[in-house]
Amino acid sequence: MQRKHLLLFLLIAVASSAFAQEAVPSRPSPLAIASCKYKDSYLKIVYSQPHKRGREVFGKLVPYGQVWRLGANEATEFTITREVFINGQFLPAGTYSLFAIPDKDKWTIIFNSDLGQWGSYNYNQAKDVMRIDVTSNVLPGELVYEPFTIAIDQKNNKADIVITWDKTTLSFGVDFIEPKP
Repeated sequence: MQRKHLLLFLLIAVASSAFAQEAVPSRPSPLAIASCKYKDSYLKIVYSQPHKRGREVFGKLVPYGQVWRLGANEATEFTITREVFINGQFLPAGTYSLFAIPDKDKWTIIFNSDLGQWGSYNYNQAKDVMRIDVTSNVLPGELVYEPFTIAIDQKNNKADIVITWDKTTLSFGVDFIEPKP
């Protein structure tokens, strides 16, 4: 008798689990993570990955000259466990919201201390910790990136954060600071 109850319980648990998974819709812009480690320093970027889906992205979907959340859904978060230099500027350890102001030939990347934001609707420039300007480039030939992608290309204590979407790519450098003995 006890065995029948256990079997019935397991069947109900499995069935309800299957229904629960089907009830949770997948996001059109899925969550993605890029990360790397250098000695005792860890860098992680958490963002949502919109897709081109036949749309004209920069200048239309993402307007030039306006603050953008650098992805979709929640604002992208950039976490470092030790201080680093970003394009030669000092950035203390911590977690920051990443925003961007795209333009045709250059972008402004913004590290902002206000966390937990949805999009850039409540972006507050007074909470900017650092801004850097980077050159944007057009991908060669007919190459088009369907998903918005942030990748980290690391070589020892240096890493390039590479942002690519549609026919646009740009990058900025991260220098990990050697830990003091």
